[in-house]
Amino acid sequence: MLFRASAATVAVMAHDGSLFLTMTDKFARMHGHNPGASEARSWERSIPALAAALNDAGLGQVEMILEYGLPLNSKRADAVLAGVHPRTGEPSYVVVELKQWSQATPDEEDPTLCYVDAYSRAVLNPIEQVRGYCQYIANFNLAVAAHPARLHGAAYLHNATEFGITGLRQIETNEYGQLFTSEGRGQFLDYLTARLAPTSGARAADELMNGKTAPSKQLMAVAAEEVREREQFVLLDEQKVAYRTVLNAVRRAQDSDHKQVVIITGGPGTGKSVIALSLLGELYRQGVTALHATGSASFTKTMRKVAGTRKPEVRDLFKYFNSFMTARRNSLEVLICDEAHRIRETSANRYTRAEHRTGRPQVEELMDVARVPVFLLDEHQVVRPGEMGTVPEIEAAAAAKGLQCRVVALDSQFRCGGSDAYLKWVVRLLGLEKGGPMAWRPDDKMQLAVVDSPHALEAFLEERRTQGAGARMSAGYCWKWTTKVPPGQDLPTDVVIGDWARPWNVYGDRSVNGAPPAALWATDDAGFGQVGCVYTAQGFEYDWSGVIIGPDLVWRTDRWLTVRSASKDPVFKKSTADADVDRLIRNTYKVLLTRGMVGTVIYSTDPETQDKLRELVRVRQALTAVV
Repeated sequence: MLFRASAATVAVMAHDGSLFLTMTDKFARMHGHNPGASEARSWERSIPALAAALNDAGLGQVEMILEYGLPLNSKRADAVLAGVHPRTGEPSYVVVELKQWSQATPDEEDPTLCYVDAYSRAVLNPIEQVRGYCQYIANFNLAVAAHPARLHGAAYLHNATEFGITGLRQIETNEYGQLFTSEGRGQFLDYLTARLAPTSGARAADELMNGKTAPSKQLMAVAAEEVREREQFVLLDEQKVAYRTVLNAVRRAQDSDHKQVVIITGGPGTGKSVIALSLLGELYRQGVTALHATGSASFTKTMRKVAGTRKPEVRDLFKYFNSFMTARRNSLEVLICDEAHRIRETSANRYTRAEHRTGRPQVEELMDVARVPVFLLDEHQVVRPGEMGTVPEIEAAAAAKGLQCRVVALDSQFRCGGSDAYLKWVVRLLGLEKGGPMAWRPDDKMQLAVVDSPHALEAFLEERRTQGAGARMSAGYCWKWTTKVPPGQDLPTDVVIGDWARPWNVYGDRSVNGAPPAALWATDDAGFGQVGCVYTAQGFEYDWSGVIIGPDLVWRTDRWLTVRSASKDPVFKKSTADADVDRLIRNTYKVLLTRGMVGTVIYSTDPETQDKLRELVRVRQALTAVV
């Protein structure tokens, strides 16, 4: 939430100019940068229009919660109006999406998308947008989870005429999704007075703001249901645009017998795998021939285990990128390539038969096998030499084949408590974004701490586990990994820091004396106690993440140095360039530092690096036991 007050107070502040100044200042303090131009214009123009409507309707005491942050998500609803229902006397909430558009045109093929002059690409129909916000709040805020009828949603296009947006009404409206324009202002006032009484909404606002946040539905726990019943996840904004873009490409491919490539790009936790599972489930139910593929053994094996628990045949929907070396061209309608930043230069490995060692690029194999190949990726998660899954490389491969390529960028994220501030802190810390490391400013979404020893890190995580949270320890690949353990023996304690020693996670597909196989380290409770590496952690999430920064990345005076000799990762060969090693080690720590959903605890084995981290994370947070 950026600001909260009664509609009467908001109207007065809008009139004297203090509302804009207050919101701008608070935004800068919360996010570390000034708001964008379109957001600032909305505060100057759209919020006053909404406040005026409330006051004209006699609802000056209704509470306006401005820029309401969705739980465990970085998305914000423009306004949530809190009050009392005039008929039931129960709390009542109206989520309002404000648009300054004067006109909008629906997509000819898909009215859930639309076009506005200010944007070169399709955007979500505001009816669908506000409906998604309502569904999401009902799912994740326990104050309304048991009373979803208390929520209502409306898009208010206060500059638009009915003629200018008439096409937007082609989609279904319901209590979570209505649309009003400047010409329908009287109808909007009637809509508000039917749902909000002319009494104080402060108590209802308190209840909503203090509502407990249910944990995000973690990917692995609902994968099987997601393949069968898509409504397990609510897709929002550009997630839904990406989802619809793929479905529309499939329909066009079926109707006109042509191919199209779709690239969906986004950082950790932006919902790429949620979109992939949603698509797979929908296509599967429609009878469309589709497969899911990744370059990650851990991710694929976990998906097979969870999704195939009750339907073993579902496991066959999950493949590896190198499964298509000999596949017939266009034998699938859709191939969903999740974690596409793991695409290799070729599919050949030491087990590949000689006749199949053609040198053909893996990305070409993936494009050839399906009429609609879909690539979901994060370019900052390339962690091995030979991985080439970037947008320019995939676009170039598509262009070489004369294929149209559509790119959808995801900017909202669900991991790390939905904290954009934390993700920015991580990429700035590691030099993956310009500006250099910055001090951590605690927000109300993500918790961060630096501890003095690996003992303290493990003890902290163990305490959170006793309170019901999930937790894992991970580290940079700076200790040799014993890959062969004789039967009956415990895992050797390879990760040694002073008098603290713990084993790496299991290497391979079989459990060792109760420790789960590598593919299940992140999801099996018995995975705690072993130290995970990037290859087992990538693609997964847990409540609390403990990260040990090893001697391969150290801070010296005013910059990071990667120490190649400190890395024990066997993927780094003599031929691997120093610049590539530097980039991949930094990307490795970016992956490890963005696994936590509630909080991250960091320890560095290097004293100067530890001092730098302490300098950046000065504020002593009262780390809570939130799970």
